[in-house]
Amino acid sequence: MKLYLLRHGEAVERGDPRYPDDAARPLTARGHKRTRQLANALERWGVSFDVILSSPLIRARQTAEIVARRLKLEKRLRLTEALSPEGAYGDLVAQLERLRPRPEAVLLVGHEPHLSGLISLLCTGGPGLAVQLKKGGLCRLEVESLKAGRCATLEWLLSPRHGAPRGKRAKR
Repeated sequence: MKLYLLRHGEAVERGDPRYPDDAARPLTARGHKRTRQLANALERWGVSFDVILSSPLIRARQTAEIVARRLKLEKRLRLTEALSPEGAYGDLVAQLERLRPRPEAVLLVGHEPHLSGLISLLCTGGPGLAVQLKKGGLCRLEVESLKAGRCATLEWLLSPRHGAPRGKRAKR
């Protein structure tokens, strides 16, 4: 199984008085734009998903909806508390194991440090892998037999700028 992990796009800053509830912080205009660029890139690359699971927090849900809409996969999008910042890795793995038929490609949309912790758990069996997804960053893991421990190989990790159209990438 190909397991894709996507951190939500840029969101309104924590502490913004318009959104006293952290779960209600939406994507910014830039977050929407960059997520659309990533979705366009996924389409160009021929990437598709059998299932899209997202945190129910608004910024992650918006990110997942943008990708699902662009790839015409709206009916494959499901929300799960297991991808919220307080979600349990064991619950998420159990939910993935219950998917039938067994998916070939799954997109997980969530938050940091939850997603980097999941990457570390699946690649090393513990918290020792120092990896961090930037907002809008995407990772792909190859999973032979899913379990809440070492079972995956990190295939790639992309920063948000990799989804930008050619000639529009930030200069570094």
